Amino acid sequence: MKIIDVVYSSGKTGFYFDDLKAVKNGAIHDGFVYTGKPVTEGFKDIRQPGESISIMFILEDGQIAFGDCVAVQYSGTGGRAPLFFTEDLIPVLEKEITPRLIGKELGSFKVLAEELDEMEIDGKRLHPAIRYGITQALLDAIAKIKKVTMAEVISEEYNIGVEIKRIPIFTQSGDDRYDNSDKMIIKGVEVMPHALINNIKEKLGEKGEKLLEYINWLKERVLKLRHSENYNPIFLVDVYGTIGEIFNNDIDAISDYLKKLEETAKPFLLRIEGPVDMGNREKQMETLRDLTAELKKRNIKVELVADEWCNTYEDVVFFADNKAGHMLQIKTPDLGGVNNTVKAILYCKEKGIGAYCGGTCNETDISARISTNIAMACGADQCMAKPGMGVDEGYMIVSNEMNRVIALVNIKNRG
Repeated sequence: MKIIDVVYSSGKTGFYFDDLKAVKNGAIHDGFVYTGKPVTEGFKDIRQPGESISIMFILEDGQIAFGDCVAVQYSGTGGRAPLFFTEDLIPVLEKEITPRLIGKELGSFKVLAEELDEMEIDGKRLHPAIRYGITQALLDAIAKIKKVTMAEVISEEYNIGVEIKRIPIFTQSGDDRYDNSDKMIIKGVEVMPHALINNIKEKLGEKGEKLLEYINWLKERVLKLRHSENYNPIFLVDVYGTIGEIFNNDIDAISDYLKKLEETAKPFLLRIEGPVDMGNREKQMETLRDLTAELKKRNIKVELVADEWCNTYEDVVFFADNKAGHMLQIKTPDLGGVNNTVKAILYCKEKGIGAYCGGTCNETDISARISTNIAMACGADQCMAKPGMGVDEGYMIVSNEMNRVIALVNIKNRG
């Protein structure tokens, strides 16, 4: 089966591009926007609408395969690729990429994905968002040709051998961390609430007191609203390096504070994402490695999740090899081709590091469904509900996709 045409359309994502540096520097909320000037290159405002490009492969038999090019909310920071604008990239795709795709014979996803992910124009690889979308469309195409789910394509081609089943879903509250937590509890979400602790003054507190108060509130809220004593969600809070900031990145002081968070969260397990942001890849790895070791030494049960500066497949290998964190977020758009997401999850599993198939609130329904298939096929430890920060929509998309895939796989297994 060959690709006979490629069609592109511009679109919006489920959230926004935000200038994280400006937010961490104290940008003030004005309703849903921020006041002040952006500081990260490429931003015209601190908050801008997210953009996407849908890539559609027209196949010989008339079927259409879909993939969406998207970039993360906090583009341009933490070692990530710069902002992604559809008006700049669609003409490049039409001129440079379409001629390379038309007539291509579709056989092995694994082989073709590696080829497309490594594609260069004028000696440079494509923006990760483009590689992300192209390989999504490729995976969808192969699945449609073989008449199986995308999860089954990944499982077979990478010889994974794990049961395709539901995995824990992690939802994000955005700034509405109270009402949205209630939604998560009502729906029985397994990992929650993210909480978006990206500002010291408003959300963390100069001594961490505001986060302690929030964790205590969250615990009491779960105990009050849960429908069963068997519902014991994992708490995962993303702090964007702010804990490191208030304690001058001192390992002992951070560990003391994490111990307080652990005690406050009990009986629930607590994960802290991005406890520090050291400004570069090597220092980030070293600090997370040392902090992980210190928590083990003290028998502090808080689990650390690596995010900033752990962006590419090579970064995932680097952090996993050095045990820099208990779990690594595999931030799917940052890795480019979805083949890299597969490899990253499998590498974490091999090394005994938690594999979090993440991404960004700034994705689309299509990219969310495709990365869900990949997470299931690889047996990831958790999968992000995306896009958006409203809980219901992202959770619906990811949870329903899991159930569809399982139902389809099961009916085949029954013969």
